[in-house]
Amino acid sequence: MNTQSPPRFDPTRVPHLLGPFAPVSEEVDVEELEVVGRIPDGLDGMYLRNGPNPRFTPIGSYLYPIDGDGMVHGVRLSGGRARYRNRFVRTPAMAAEEKAGRALWGGLESMVTPDADQVGPLLAGTFKDLPDINVVRHAGRMLALAESACPYRIDAELATLGREDFDGALPAGITAHPKIDPVTGDMVVFCYALEPPYLTWSVIGRDGAVTRGPTPVDGADEPVMIHDMALTGRYVVLVLAPAFFDLRAAAAGGSFLAWRPERGTRVALVPRDGGPVRWAEGEAFWLWHTVNAYDDGVGADSAVVLDYVEWSRLTLGSGGEGNGGGAGEVTGGPARARIDPASGTMSRTLLDDCRVEFPRIDDRLLGRPHRHAAFATGTGRADLLPGEYDAVRWYDTATGASRVWPAGDLAVGEPVFAPEPGSGSEEHGYWLTFATDRTDGTSWFLVFAAEEPESGPVARARVPVRVPLGLHGCWLPSDGG
Repeated sequence: MNTQSPPRFDPTRVPHLLGPFAPVSEEVDVEELEVVGRIPDGLDGMYLRNGPNPRFTPIGSYLYPIDGDGMVHGVRLSGGRARYRNRFVRTPAMAAEEKAGRALWGGLESMVTPDADQVGPLLAGTFKDLPDINVVRHAGRMLALAESACPYRIDAELATLGREDFDGALPAGITAHPKIDPVTGDMVVFCYALEPPYLTWSVIGRDGAVTRGPTPVDGADEPVMIHDMALTGRYVVLVLAPAFFDLRAAAAGGSFLAWRPERGTRVALVPRDGGPVRWAEGEAFWLWHTVNAYDDGVGADSAVVLDYVEWSRLTLGSGGEGNGGGAGEVTGGPARARIDPASGTMSRTLLDDCRVEFPRIDDRLLGRPHRHAAFATGTGRADLLPGEYDAVRWYDTATGASRVWPAGDLAVGEPVFAPEPGSGSEEHGYWLTFATDRTDGTSWFLVFAAEEPESGPVARARVPVRVPLGLHGCWLPSDGG
């Protein structure tokens, strides 16, 4: 690891540090937001969203969406009113940087770390914790999640309580996309590593206790990056695209991820009862995010249906230079795979060729068949960066139809579903997201009615500070559901 001066790096030339992505440093509280329209009375709870937000000007490198300190933005809804609060996720590394008044750790690709004279012996030479990707609640714990490390626990007012290792049972941590089974209440997690075992999965019970400790996935014998997972009633579904970690290249100034499409993409179906792993293989593709998965039939050999967002190759940063595995346009869209555990084969269908990401469903249907899914999407304008979207799209998997709300000058984030209280239907509820105006930097909290979302927001709450485009979040109803 490099503890010397950071390599030459100009953050003013990094698109993901500018415009709607530019970080903010102010933490604010506003008791009542200005609302255009009407927030439904039935929405009682808190919408949270996490995302990369460097506390100080980055040094060495900056790689979107992996780098950056975590900042959680929260909108509390009750009685038709909205309150806003944002807070950094304060790690020991951030505390050291705040004491110094500047960044001490470089971005991941620079591998710059501070020495003991700067941060003391416990932090010297370590990589910085980056709990900046997602935020979830399970068994009363609110967790800000990193890519593959211990999450950080936060309280209801978004203050950081400290690193969470689940009473020492998961010392290596988890990844940023755990799945909570709405039937059993279990939270199923996975973690990848640079050394054996390269891939493990675990289960955290309804009460927060770890009921299955880190369990190696047999057949995962090389270090690969896996951002998301899926869950069915029978399986943990892990997609191993050919994105291999290459620390030698990183140490020489190259990318720490190598895209090797000749290796193809493998899917591990890990039985939740601990049985042997089933593998399927196919041509190379990349996915950042799954939509949902479910068992299509009964019996040990029933197929698995996986809905996801497919990309033709991996890209990171503004254009994927150094990690894309070759030149050419990155194509993809919403897709469905049917995986046969008996034959080890899978068939894939691209459902649409539109640009989408950040897929969500009604979380009450996770692991079971769903009908509706929402995505951030693009309308075709050429000036959008990766991670920047100017519309919201809703798919009906039963009919194949889609509905779109064009956002104009607004850059929209991930849509999250909030059920209508007392309703068990995914068609009755609301979709929530943040959006930022590219023309003046103002940010809004948007509420769409699920019955007719393409008609536009039924309510817009003006957020007093700009909310940088970020990543993932959740709806936390006040009743704990």
